Parts: sequence; C-alpha cells; structure tokens
Amino acid sequence: MQPMQFEIGDRLRLRKKHPCGNFDWEVVRLGADIGLRCEKCGRRILLPRSEVERRVKQVLPRLPQAETDPFDEE
Repeated sequence: MQPMQFEIGDRLRLRKKHPCGNFDWEVVRLGADIGLRCEKCGRRILLPRSEVERRVKQVLPRLPQAETDPFDEE
C-alpha cells in the first residue's frame, strides 16, 4: 500500500476526538513524524506518520486563506 501524501495546511478528521471535543486537525509539520494542530484549542502534537495514516478518517477541504499583501500600505 502506498503512503498517504500530506501537505502543510491540509485538514484532517481523526477517528478519536481530542479531550477538548474536536475531531479536526491541521497539518503543520511534515517528515517521519507529522505535526498536527487542533483547530479548536490550538494544541500541537507530533505523531509518527504511520499512526496518523491509521487514525485519519477523512481529509477535509482546505480553508480559504486571506490574501494580504504585506507591502500594501493603503
């Protein structure tokens, strides 16, 4: 089986909920371990890639990013 492909900013719904009651996480770090940030409370966790692949229930659509120009002074 081929490993899942993740990108920074991907949103994932995991099978078990976080103690805060949320199921949805954002990918914030990639490598052998995957960094996730809870979308409700902001807690960050680091899990092995194999465990994240087992726990993923659904890949959610990305949230639209606010496009701001840092050089726009109006």
